[in-house]
Amino acid sequence: MEGSPEAQPLRIALIAPPYFDIPPAAYGGVEAVVADLADALVDAGHQVTLIAAGRNGTKAGFVALWDEIQADRLGDPFPEVAHAAAARQAITRLAETSGLDVVHDHTLAGPLNAPFYETLELPTVITAHGPVTGDLRGLYRTLGREVQLVAISHRQRVLAPELNWVGTVHNAVRVETFPFQPVKGEYALFLGRFHPDKGAHLALDAAHAAGVPLVLAGKCNEPLEQQYFERAVRPRLAADDLVFGMADATEKRKLLAEARCLLFPIQWEEPFGMVMIEAMACGTPVVALRGGAVAEVVVDGVTGFVRDDPADLPRAVHDASALDPATCRDHVTANFSVDRLGTGYVSAYRHAVRRTRGRRLRLAPLTLA
Repeated sequence: MEGSPEAQPLRIALIAPPYFDIPPAAYGGVEAVVADLADALVDAGHQVTLIAAGRNGTKAGFVALWDEIQADRLGDPFPEVAHAAAARQAITRLAETSGLDVVHDHTLAGPLNAPFYETLELPTVITAHGPVTGDLRGLYRTLGREVQLVAISHRQRVLAPELNWVGTVHNAVRVETFPFQPVKGEYALFLGRFHPDKGAHLALDAAHAAGVPLVLAGKCNEPLEQQYFERAVRPRLAADDLVFGMADATEKRKLLAEARCLLFPIQWEEPFGMVMIEAMACGTPVVALRGGAVAEVVVDGVTGFVRDDPADLPRAVHDASALDPATCRDHVTANFSVDRLGTGYVSAYRHAVRRTRGRRLRLAPLTLA
């Protein structure tokens, strides 16, 4: 019914990390998702306040906790802790003034505020943007029902079934912002961090065995990334390969649109992998090794190839040119649109609100007449 609580607009606070603008100019997968989600929620009629740092490029209201983004302090624990403390104050002010229904936190330290938000009768929804393993899994287990988790893939959720999940919502892209190009170039593309888990060395091996050049674009700033590049990537480079560096939003789209395929030879259980849907949105198929959410995102033999053995990648690179670019783009439109992102999270928010209210009723003290 139109007047039912389930049909009413929600008052939502989105808390983003302090490191990049929303949306980011270049690197920043979490920030890109937050930007698209904020706009989708506003377009659907919800009241959204974004709590972050830097520039707000969304339709949501904005509370800036820092004068400037903290990109140069990525990896330093202090900005996370300070950001969480300031966000707690911002949430308190919002709850007292305009009112809130749910807090959706995308940061690392933010979940520690969940017990406090419960005193404000606010559920805390956490998107698990990264792998839920080790210490982080232990933290979520300790917080228990005080944090209500959203997985970004079914695989991520299966790997930690004991946690307090309230939904699974795949990441999304605005397909119309990615150029569709049916005629491809000759090169294969690796786009990602230079890290052993991302498998740039395997991408080079596969491209060379297939007889095509490889363009490598990605982040290589941290010591581990630089060491991996010097040890495993640079010695494999051929004369017709190109190390592009880190591409901004415009450059990334051009590289994706013109590539014959995206090589995604991951070596770990990656929870999602935004670059896969970005590539397919450009009509570019994905050649990947099975792991994490790959099999949920890529339709084997239709929008790319999913293989179990690196030795099978060269043939897949060769065969990628036979796949239909329009089908790749249609797959993203049908399954990874921003509208689906917004709808999925609204469902998770309402579920979290119902859980929180139900728990509060069950814990209410018995009063005697």
